[in-house]
Amino acid sequence: MAEAVRLAPELTGPTWIFAREQTAGRARRGRTWVQPSGNFSATLVWRPNDGIQTRALRSFVAALALREAFVAATGNEAGLALKWPNDVLLNGGKVAGILLESVGDGLAIGFGVNLLAAPPLHVVQKGAVPPVSLLSETGQTIEPLDFLSLLAAAFARLETQFTTYGFEPIRAAWLQHAARLGEVIIARTATDETVGTFQTVDEQGMLVLKAADGTHRIAAADVFFEQGR
Repeated sequence: MAEAVRLAPELTGPTWIFAREQTAGRARRGRTWVQPSGNFSATLVWRPNDGIQTRALRSFVAALALREAFVAATGNEAGLALKWPNDVLLNGGKVAGILLESVGDGLAIGFGVNLLAAPPLHVVQKGAVPPVSLLSETGQTIEPLDFLSLLAAAFARLETQFTTYGFEPIRAAWLQHAARLGEVIIARTATDETVGTFQTVDEQGMLVLKAADGTHRIAAADVFFEQGR
């Protein structure tokens, strides 16, 4: 992501930045992102021709692209699920995360994938979904650059769908693979916590929870599951 910021002013079109090693990874809300050797780290940076609100919906495009890349890499879609707002789960554990940031007048989407190893539990936020790796859950391996080829192709196809037909087909596809849909989950912000049934994701990408005091539409939060995996 830092390299995307540095290069963005010079780029004339969509560009993937691939890192063989990260020494200063970061996650949402400024948290540290631990990326063991052999895992996947890459950022896509470009200038979408739409507004800020629409750009944020690319997290759903990115999540679907990651899922497609996993299926293409393994030949198996069992155990894969998408956790709002920006994680991919495998057999209930977090195998990949996504980070969106504005870069000048452009957008950078960072992808971190546990291909070979997962971070140790002590570095994970308390109560968060435990990390897993593709290797630990499936016994399969893929070279990071080969995974990039699969991810880039999937993202390009889904981005074309998004710009052509809008968010609704992306939203519908994402919901088909949503983790804990119809179940009670916890959404926490820096100042608030909402416990409710995960009903849907709305047309603005907001999480919709049915709580004891009514329906809540949440634009940004960390989501926790009551019983872990």
